[in-house]
Amino acid sequence: MAAADPDAQSPLESAMRPPSGTYLHVSGRIVLRVAAGVVVLLLIAVLLGIGAVRRSFPVTDGEISIPGLDSRVTVTRDASGIPRIEADTARDLFLAQGFVHAQDRFWEMDFRRHVTAGRLSELFGASQFRTDSFIRTLGWRKVAEEEVSRLDATTLSYYQAYADGVNAYLADRSPTEVSLEYGIVGLQAGPVTIEKWTPADSVAWLKAMAWDLRSNLEDEIDRAISASTLDAQQMADIYPDYPYDERPTIIDGTVPDSAEPAGPTPASPPGPGAASANDSNAGDGTDGEANAGGTVSAPTEAAPSETAPAGGAPPGPGTDSPAFGSLPSDLGELDDQLRSLPALLGRSSHDLGSNSWVVSGQHTATGKPLLANDPHLSPAMPSVWYQVGLRCRTVGPECPFDVSGFSFSGLPGVVIGHNQNIAWGMTNLGPDVTDLVVERIDDAEVLSDADNERVRTRQETIRIAKEKPRTITVWETKHGPIISDLDSTYRRVLDTTTGEDSATAGEGMAGLRYRLALEWTALKPGRTATAIFALNKATNWTEFRAAAELFDVPSQNLVYADTSGNIGYQAPGRIPRRGTADGMMPRQGWESAQDWQGWIGYDELPSLLNPERGWIVTANNPVTRPGQSVRLGDDFDDGDRAKRITDLLTEAIDAGPVTAQDFARIQGDDLNPMADTLLPRLLAVDAGGDEDIAAGQELLRGWDGRDSADSAQAAYFNVVVSTILDEVFRPKLPKGVAPSGGSHWYRVVDNLLTEPDSPWWKEGEVENRDEALARALGSAWNRTQDLLGPEPVTWRWGTLHELTIRNASLGESGISAVEKLFNRGPYEVSGGSGVVNATGWDASVGFATDWVPSMRQIVDLGDFDDSRWINLTGASGHAFSPHYADQTEDWAANRTRPWAYSPDAVARSTVDTLVLTP
Repeated sequence: MAAADPDAQSPLESAMRPPSGTYLHVSGRIVLRVAAGVVVLLLIAVLLGIGAVRRSFPVTDGEISIPGLDSRVTVTRDASGIPRIEADTARDLFLAQGFVHAQDRFWEMDFRRHVTAGRLSELFGASQFRTDSFIRTLGWRKVAEEEVSRLDATTLSYYQAYADGVNAYLADRSPTEVSLEYGIVGLQAGPVTIEKWTPADSVAWLKAMAWDLRSNLEDEIDRAISASTLDAQQMADIYPDYPYDERPTIIDGTVPDSAEPAGPTPASPPGPGAASANDSNAGDGTDGEANAGGTVSAPTEAAPSETAPAGGAPPGPGTDSPAFGSLPSDLGELDDQLRSLPALLGRSSHDLGSNSWVVSGQHTATGKPLLANDPHLSPAMPSVWYQVGLRCRTVGPECPFDVSGFSFSGLPGVVIGHNQNIAWGMTNLGPDVTDLVVERIDDAEVLSDADNERVRTRQETIRIAKEKPRTITVWETKHGPIISDLDSTYRRVLDTTTGEDSATAGEGMAGLRYRLALEWTALKPGRTATAIFALNKATNWTEFRAAAELFDVPSQNLVYADTSGNIGYQAPGRIPRRGTADGMMPRQGWESAQDWQGWIGYDELPSLLNPERGWIVTANNPVTRPGQSVRLGDDFDDGDRAKRITDLLTEAIDAGPVTAQDFARIQGDDLNPMADTLLPRLLAVDAGGDEDIAAGQELLRGWDGRDSADSAQAAYFNVVVSTILDEVFRPKLPKGVAPSGGSHWYRVVDNLLTEPDSPWWKEGEVENRDEALARALGSAWNRTQDLLGPEPVTWRWGTLHELTIRNASLGESGISAVEKLFNRGPYEVSGGSGVVNATGWDASVGFATDWVPSMRQIVDLGDFDDSRWINLTGASGHAFSPHYADQTEDWAANRTRPWAYSPDAVARSTVDTLVLTP
């Protein structure tokens, strides 16, 4: 039977909308196309059936008997609906957490479960087959199941208890009694059956977390595409080195006035295989296992009722048809595929990051440390975070938890927060843990200068709503899944380092083909599932470091503080020890010297305890200067946020003593990093009698440089920045590489501002920098008028930069009734890309907010009850719940809420009390 037409649409079919680059929650987006009659029925159901909808709301008062408990568990909730759970045993504690997560967020949990297992097609139809194929190729679920099989007995008992709690909630409830979304999805997919929750469902979520924080994969692709058309100087211009003499590193803090110039970081090579001059670990030792390996799949589609041939030599990669499940044909198509995959934590971006910092008691009003953290992720309804408190009535070896903070629904424990002794925060470390590997495959033989190996295969059957299942064949090499074909454009770049004509070799040599495999540390079973509990119960620096050692993927900057007054930093993670390839471009799989040579040892990773300066700042900037530690990678944030936070923090310390209010002010800082360098240049250019240019300069004169929501100047200035990127760089870049803004491109512009005659400025009749800036001022004036109206009095950055928080699964349905039900906003927000208040936007697409501080916390180690927190949305995942988005207005205004922790404070804040009994 022929494969279904991917463009065919029926009234009840879910279809994919191409990614706009703004909200990438589900493979572009899931769009329900529902017949007009069904919409009317849905509207009637919504208007007349509120009572039926509310039957999915959790019971938060009274007493409920659930199976599996050893003794009574108390669940109190405050006015924001945030639960605090108290139990006698650890098993009861996590069983109750599973029950409570399911009460508030089960649809979100189930949706994530379908994403991580490559099963979206079961809910949304054939439109999701391509996404499911790719995730099955990566094998998230397969790796998660292997991790579960390796868990120690105690950790496994916690995950099983959590699953038992989820299932206790689901027992005897129909899907529509669990969540409204099941009823809407059922209109298209037919009746939905909810499966029991398992530990593997929880652990698989860690794979999605690792994927969304996977470091430089897209940068690697962009470099490869760029190198096909740009020369070495152009590559150096758009991929500049980190400015170590101007921006801070985590370990050193501020840049010393007497700092000697840092040597250049590894330049982007013309092709794969170039060794880094600064790679201190190239080829030295084989700590750990030699390769991460993984499941390699070149999905080949069988007809809906067929499977690929069994037995004998498998068909060579590339024999698949161009229908569903085909490999991307080139790097550009692969880039599109990667960027449109479900971004459950946050979309990949060079500018995406997080802030955290900690100050010791020597500088604070309380004499104890203060710790702040705000991770930057894609906005979603509900928020990716779920606030919770978990307390053992008697804390001891058998029940060691008294922890409060931010959890993920679907995962037991607390990911970021504090316990009775310590507090911690996380930002993405950004080590290079993903490599694209060019494989030479002769029929089913993977060629190597060591030993050739046979391609390994497995088959995956994907069930599709209202259609027959389809089977794909997944291909594996020792490096990882084969995820793409390789077009001749990049193969020409490959030739510069191989010396062979690979473009013609693939055509003239029977069976020889080039394909791309993905080597990624998360495709090997790890220990992060255990690390969360070790982190939750750690009571001092030694125990904290022992917990961090288990945190394999994703690698995070961990900041630390404790009630004894210590502050610290630890870089954990499974990070490859590189061979002769530096990871900045795809490497050659047939050259064994380029393979990963094991893992960097934990004791080699940067660590810092109680620095003399009394503070630590992390904002995705490099951990150390080149040569000061093992090389972790090169694709770090360019340091705008790190520098600004460091400046503000040191100013607060000098004015001292530092308070939580100082921390909140820093979290809300909205100074645009380009204002200091670009603004003077814009004001200095000759308007040449052009009224629009003169009007733009007059508007900008006197601007304070802040991206405030109510600022007309900020609106116009950011349009100018976008216009410079569009007019100066876009015409010279290859297709598929876009100047997206943020710290990376701000750094590119800053560097070129000092080169007025650089060829980059020349375009058409424009000959130099000042002419290019003048043209941008005029173009941006007209563009801002088109966007916001003819008079600047009506211009507001918040209007241009508005935030709409969309439901991750149904928020772009194309049906206004559904979108109004599940989405919230728009909200006017301050901040921007490269700004401490990181409401990021993609200049290549538009100005709407793409990523946000997904939560904010300020922990006071002097008195935990004086700590503050805020979530992007609210505790509930139920659209009609008063706690669906009740924290958003405060979040948008950079207001935080009290964080009750002690039993007395929790009692004073309690609004509802639910007792769970055996």
